[in-house]
Amino acid sequence: MRQTKTESKALTVAALLLMAVARAAAEEDPEKQAGRRIVVSIPDCKLALIENGQVVKVYDTAVGAPVSPSPTGTFRIVTRVAHPTYYHTGKIIGPGSSNPVGPRWLGLSLKGFGIHGTNAPRSIGHAASHGCIRLRNRDIVDLFERVEVGDVVELHGERDELVARLFAPAPAAVVPGGAR
Repeated sequence: MRQTKTESKALTVAALLLMAVARAAAEEDPEKQAGRRIVVSIPDCKLALIENGQVVKVYDTAVGAPVSPSPTGTFRIVTRVAHPTYYHTGKIIGPGSSNPVGPRWLGLSLKGFGIHGTNAPRSIGHAASHGCIRLRNRDIVDLFERVEVGDVVELHGERDELVARLFAPAPAAVVPGGAR
């Protein structure tokens, strides 16, 4: 049986629509994507490490202050540096307790931004950084050992559906008979 031009075009359009729907479905539920990635909720000051669709660990963070906000979007880890040296206009601070980036640096594909430790642990849980994502020093050491160059890092500036699912508070325990 021979197809007409109209039937052939209709089949092509149907195939393209099916491919678009499949792609949209995969993007719609990124939690089910294979591999390892980091998701940061800027409003929640939290970072989740996800492997093969499962949350492995959640860390408290500091994020960019209002005058120097953290960027939003999808990036990749491009460098991993243990015992980094801090460079800023007119300042060079070697590894050690006074280093503002702490004991580890995970550089992002957006130049100048990364995930790192801190010499100001009280900033964790607040919008206090110059745009980077800060972790407690013990947490950045832990995260550093779990990730690799090339891993995806998503920085979310709003509490969208994915962020709400990842960082929602645990439901309160129900006590049989109610509390008195």
